[in-house]
Amino acid sequence: MTRKLISTGSPFEKAAGYSRAVVQGDWCFVSGTTGYDYATMTMPESVEAQARNCLATISRALEEGGFSLADVVRAHYYITDADFVDRVFPILGEAFGDIRPAATMIVCGLNKPEMKIEIEVTALRRGSGPA
Repeated sequence: MTRKLISTGSPFEKAAGYSRAVVQGDWCFVSGTTGYDYATMTMPESVEAQARNCLATISRALEEGGFSLADVVRAHYYITDADFVDRVFPILGEAFGDIRPAATMIVCGLNKPEMKIEIEVTALRRGSGPA
């Protein structure tokens, strides 16, 4: 079974020795993704803008692997403040409202103080295996 590694070109990937996503067969595992704009390596101030950047980066990684957000079966959301829940729920609902993956949201610290949200997802190619 072929394994495909997907990178955004983020300096964090090389420094920490990980891939943005790994495709193995019909599965795509997307690493925890923060709100950086990886083209400019800038981080927006608001958790809402960070959440949108996370989802855009995740979408691009999924597409590069031959998947889409519709293939996501599991999502983990990490936020640094419980007050962010109501601010990011509508954004997550826009992205995943019809897909409805199994999901968990955890309030925790993240690696850098400017990081307010991190999202990781697992996708299974639709049409694979038994229904």
